[in-house]
Amino acid sequence: MKSDGSAKVLIGTRVKDELREFVVIAAYLFICFTALAYLKASILRAHGIEFAPFAFAAIKALICAKFVSVGRIFQVGERFKSLPLIWSILYKSLSFLALLLVLNAVEEVIVGLIHSRRVIDSLSEVGGGTLDQLVATSVVGLLILIPFFAFRALGEAVGERNLVRIFLEQRRKTQGRTASSTMDYLPPSP
Repeated sequence: MKSDGSAKVLIGTRVKDELREFVVIAAYLFICFTALAYLKASILRAHGIEFAPFAFAAIKALICAKFVSVGRIFQVGERFKSLPLIWSILYKSLSFLALLLVLNAVEEVIVGLIHSRRVIDSLSEVGGGTLDQLVATSVVGLLILIPFFAFRALGEAVGERNLVRIFLEQRRKTQGRTASSTMDYLPPSP
């Protein structure tokens, strides 16, 4: 049995890890959503319509990051981890896309109820308001999720520290050439 002190340390460590993970997810989504908001604002500005949804991008990133965190707790998309990475990444991305669509629909309904709107009116605004916009939003959402989960899957495969080193450290020269394989970054085997 663990003492109260070690249990508090474990809880503190877990909270710190979960918060760090939430911040990483929120930052990634904020960058993606801000880029999309800027694209939309640019298109609308070209037609004489002022639109600056950057606060919306921040709020939506925080909400979606929380939804992804909830999905992680319930192990959404973990079914095919034994398959090659591409299939587990695609499955996890599609699973989280479905989760985000459902939870965003629930969010719209709750906001609609707060503002005395009918449920059907709130649901009609999910994904932009039309079926074409919902499909386009879903495709863009999938394209945002695939690299995110690919990066995470690679981190699990080669180790998170090694993956960070691969992306952030200068590549060393090996026999007159620049390091070109993942093995050039990994520490020597014991």
